[in-house]
Amino acid sequence: MYSLLDGLRIVEASSFVACPTATLYLSQMGAEIIRVDQINGGPDYRRWPQAENGDSFYWEGLNKGKLSVALDLSTGEGRELLVQIAAAPGKKCGVFLTNFPVDGFLSWENLSAKRNDIILTRIIGRADGGPALDYTVASALGIPFMTGPQSLDDEPVNAVLPAWDLLTGAYAAFATLAAIRHRDETGQGQEVRIPLADVGIATIGNLGQIAETLHSGNRKRCGNDVFGAFGRDFKTADGERFMLMAITPRQWRGLVEVLNIEEDVKEIERARNVSFAHDEGQRFIHRDLLYPLVERVVATRDSKELAAALDRKGCCWGPYKQMDEAVRDRAMVRDNPLFETVKQPSGAAYPAPGSMATLPAFARKPVRPAPVLGADSEHVLTEVAGLSHGAFAALVDRNIVGVSE
Repeated sequence: MYSLLDGLRIVEASSFVACPTATLYLSQMGAEIIRVDQINGGPDYRRWPQAENGDSFYWEGLNKGKLSVALDLSTGEGRELLVQIAAAPGKKCGVFLTNFPVDGFLSWENLSAKRNDIILTRIIGRADGGPALDYTVASALGIPFMTGPQSLDDEPVNAVLPAWDLLTGAYAAFATLAAIRHRDETGQGQEVRIPLADVGIATIGNLGQIAETLHSGNRKRCGNDVFGAFGRDFKTADGERFMLMAITPRQWRGLVEVLNIEEDVKEIERARNVSFAHDEGQRFIHRDLLYPLVERVVATRDSKELAAALDRKGCCWGPYKQMDEAVRDRAMVRDNPLFETVKQPSGAAYPAPGSMATLPAFARKPVRPAPVLGADSEHVLTEVAGLSHGAFAALVDRNIVGVSE
C-alpha cells in the first residue's frame, strides 16, 4: 500500500474479477474505495474459493482495504443512494467504476445529470452491449486451440488463469487515471467503456497474432514448448522439473556452458547450416534436435547443483512447484515485503499482498483486510451522501441499508 493517490475517492458497484481488480489496484496506490453491494452480498460475495464457514477468500482478496456499503438496490431509494454517493461533490470525488448495464439507473445520462464532470468507467462484455466473460472471450479468440499438446488435435483446453479479466481490470485502472488527469486539465467528465472482448482481441493484435494468423494460418499447438524461442520443461536426475529458457544470446550462451554441450550444439549447427547464437527463432525451429540433447544432459544433473550453476551464469530458469509449495516458499511469500499476514472477515489469517509495484522512495503502508459487508454504511451515507443519523437509522430499520452485524 502506498499514498500516491491519497485524497482521491472512488465509488465502485460491481462483481466478479475485472472491476474489483481495477479498484483494488487504485486502493493500493492510496485511493479511498467505497464498494457498494446489495444487502446480503452480490453475486460474487460467496464465490469460490471459500473458507470453511462459507466466506469467500476470493471476495476478501479482491476487496482488501475498501470501505463497504450495503444497499437494497432492488428499491428506488437504494438506487438513488448509490447515485448520490457516486456523484458526490468535491474535487477529489465524482469517480465511479462499475460493470452494471449501460442503460438504467447507472446510465451516463443519469449520473452526469447529477454531476456533469463525473468520470464513469464502465466495464462491459462486448462493445455491442452483449454479455461476455473471461472464458467466452478466450474461446472466441482461439486461445484454447493453441493450448496443450498436439495429441489433443482439435480438443480445446481452457486456461485456469482469468487473463482477460485481469488485463481488463488493469486497463480500467489506467483509463480511469487518464480520465482523471483530463478532468484536472479541462474540467470535463466522461464515460469510459472498456469491453472485455475488445481487450482480448486488441491484446492478440498487439502481440502480432492477428498478423501471424492472416499471414500463416492458425498457430499449431506445441505443448510446453515456448513458441518462437528456446523454452521447455526438463526433468533432473533427482526428479525435479525445471523450466529452462534462453531468449537472449547471453542466456543461450550461459545455458550451453552450464550443460557443457558446446560441441554437440556446434555439430547440430553444422548439420543444419544454422547458428543459434543470436536467433531465438532458429532455436525453436530446430528444437527437434536441441530439446532431446538438453533433456539427456539435464537428466544426469542433480537439481540443487544445476540450479546453482544456472544462477552463476545468469541463466533464465524456474522450478516447477505445486501451489502449496509456492505459497510456503519463504522468498516468494514469507520474507517478501509484498506480503503481510492479515486476519480477514472470514476469521482466517493468511498472507495478503499489497501493491505489486515497489516504490523505493516510499515506505509501504500496512495491508488492510477486506471489510465486513456494510461496515461503512453509516460513515459513507452520513459523511458522503449527507444523510442525518436519524434518516440513516430509518433506512436501516426499513432494510434499505445494511450494516455489519
